[in-house]
Amino acid sequence: MNIYVDKDKCVACGMCVDSCPAGFHFGSDGLAEGKTDIPQDIVDDVWQTIEDCPVAAICLK
Repeated sequence: MNIYVDKDKCVACGMCVDSCPAGFHFGSDGLAEGKTDIPQDIVDDVWQTIEDCPVAAICLK
């Protein structure tokens, strides 16, 4: 599974990076980026982060 962050919606609040650092990091543009090929053991944390994103910028595929 891969995490996708919509760069047009992301406001760089850092919520995702703080709450799930195994799945997210900040890119060189200062916006959040999702990691690829995430391990199964963090999928629940990623889903919670998706629900908590204040601008609904994250999806998991």
